[in-house]
Amino acid sequence: MRSVQAAGGAPLSGADPARPNRARRIALLVVVATVIYALDQISKFLVVKFLEHEEPLTVVPGALVLTVIRNAGAAFSIGTGMTIVFTVIALTVVVAIVRTARQLRSLPWAITLGLLLGGAVGNLTDRIFRSPAPFQGHVVDFIQVFPVTRFPVFNVADSAIVCGGVLAVFLAWRGYQIDGTRQIEEETSGTGAEQGAAGRSVAEHAAEPSGNESREEVRAATQGESRGEVLADTREQAREQVREQVREQAGDRSRERADG
Repeated sequence: MRSVQAAGGAPLSGADPARPNRARRIALLVVVATVIYALDQISKFLVVKFLEHEEPLTVVPGALVLTVIRNAGAAFSIGTGMTIVFTVIALTVVVAIVRTARQLRSLPWAITLGLLLGGAVGNLTDRIFRSPAPFQGHVVDFIQVFPVTRFPVFNVADSAIVCGGVLAVFLAWRGYQIDGTRQIEEETSGTGAEQGAAGRSVAEHAAEPSGNESREEVRAATQGESRGEVLADTREQAREQVREQVREQAGDRSRERADG
């Protein structure tokens, strides 16, 4: 039985070979999400403790400033009057990512979903536990780049969400699937198989004689057989004539001896 399974390519242990790969990808997703979440919460804790109610801290003049604000909206201070709505959306995103992870076998998608999950949970933690009320908490934002452009203030979770979103669009555009396959390769292999089948069909058709050619060959073979039969009959008649002449000559000699 084991030899039959091995010959057929079936796993001898009965285990699904895709499970270890999926387990590693899920582990990577969890690690990325945990790192993003830890960086987000630690950075928020530090800026709230040391920079809130203080003057903005210039890290790189004209390029990077740390200034603490409380954001009731979404990433980059968008939709500040819809805290409950964004809380529900964040919960939905987290549930969707967790459900999608059951099909995860792609390394790039593991990193992408880890960024999205870590960022979503980081901001969701603020909305659930920070003031002014549970599920209505304001998210701590503190990173401001190029202040002169008035670019919205954001945090580590926002950055992770944006990076994950950009990666997701890129992977979808390139045809990479969450289950580890690639759509373009599948289409190419399918086209190649179709072309191969078409080529074999053309070759077989070319190797087979056409109807007219078959009829001509049969006719020629028939004519050849007829000629052979005629020649055989002619030879047999000639032999018979020779034998008849020999018999006649032998009879004539016998009569002459008898007369003599």
